[in-house]
Amino acid sequence: MWRRLFHNAGWKIGSLGLSILLWFAVVGEPELATIHNVPILYKNLPKGLLIGSNAIDMVRVELRGPTSRLTSSALAEVAIMLDLSSVDGAGERTFTVSDADIRLPDGVTFLRSIPSQMQLRFARVKSKEVPVELRFGLPLEPGLRIVRQEVTPQTLHISGPENRVDGVTSAQTDAIDLRGLRQDSEIRVHTFVADPQVWMESPPGVTVRLTIGKQ
Repeated sequence: MWRRLFHNAGWKIGSLGLSILLWFAVVGEPELATIHNVPILYKNLPKGLLIGSNAIDMVRVELRGPTSRLTSSALAEVAIMLDLSSVDGAGERTFTVSDADIRLPDGVTFLRSIPSQMQLRFARVKSKEVPVELRFGLPLEPGLRIVRQEVTPQTLHISGPENRVDGVTSAQTDAIDLRGLRQDSEIRVHTFVADPQVWMESPPGVTVRLTIGKQ
């Protein structure tokens, strides 16, 4: 037993001494408070719901701890993690930030968040088909006119927050420059939806076929 106890005694004594020095180094550090900007991450968002545009992506947190634990590098990966699993439908919900929502380095404590609460608005996802609306830029040369115009596909699939999708009546093409066209033409052009909160589910490009004739 004594042999086991004193086996590698030098290493054991050295490790013990190093641990004691580290303990004194940490305990001997002055304890300070700081305010640090941290990002907000959202987890467990229920399917079929979206977080509204009112959501904030950064808060300020007041922390306390040893000087070496409050450096920018030590706090680089600190973030607020809000659990949205309790959200059961569209509408508003208020969340209070607590120390359970943030993971901190050892020895650092959470004092408060600024703001301490955040109100989020949730919306249901809605999809629908909308017609493609052609837009034209420079006109044809004098004496020419568009006899016929076709677009393929004629409708595009869009998605987004329910109330925003309801307000979209069409997907528009980029302005098509007609100057210089003197004969029937087939043009590939991109489309867009004016509302930035609504996105295209269909490929955004369409093919436009124009039949050109004389006036």
